[in-house]
Amino acid sequence: MTDIFDDLQAEYEQLDTVLAALTPAQWSHPSAAAGWTVSDVVLHLAQSEELAAASIRGELAGPRTRGEVDAMADSAVAAERDIAPADLLARWRAATAFMPAELRAHPRGHRLTWVAASLSPATLATTRLAEHWAHALDITAPLGIPYPDTARLRHIAWLGHRTLPYAFDVEGLAGGPVHCELTAPDGELWHFGDHDAPSAITGPAGDFCRVGARRLAAADSALKATGPHGAEALAVLRNYAF
Repeated sequence: MTDIFDDLQAEYEQLDTVLAALTPAQWSHPSAAAGWTVSDVVLHLAQSEELAAASIRGELAGPRTRGEVDAMADSAVAAERDIAPADLLARWRAATAFMPAELRAHPRGHRLTWVAASLSPATLATTRLAEHWAHALDITAPLGIPYPDTARLRHIAWLGHRTLPYAFDVEGLAGGPVHCELTAPDGELWHFGDHDAPSAITGPAGDFCRVGARRLAAADSALKATGPHGAEALAVLRNYAF
């Protein structure tokens, strides 16, 4: 895969282009994240980037349960949602400005505290890319703004496949090996997992990532699941910490 830290920077830049062009009415428009406006989503991204910075400094407590994290996110947004759009954009830019470089600077083998467990800097960068991509969809879709899929989805698809054992465990399922053959936005085929696995998922990488982000129901996607654990894998697939 291409460098995750460069691709995280590219994702920030793609979203920045969208945010910089928003009108005041668009900032206050409902997003696709239930109960949140576009401003709320950007505030959440800024706050979560600030948590990542705290992790890099060794100041983040963890692990936490999903319920705790969801409640904290809602409370944090509610407490600060009166920030003006210009100030909010400046805050998000400040929070993201040095993240790729600071994550890259950590030596191989270093672990950083994150929500449910400790992560490598590269994996934390992948989660940040995945969250920004998913919330970019929450912002752009209701506003009718294009947000094209890119090759950066490969990192997100890798994360979804890599964490399948964890996702099975969280749902109390035995699970099993799953091979994924996903079609990239440019038509290239991406493979994850053992080709000889008894279960498989095939189809568009964009759909795979959207299902993992809970932005698309598996039944509404163009993905095909086969084998004893393919359908289960689609049901538990997630591109995030829980």
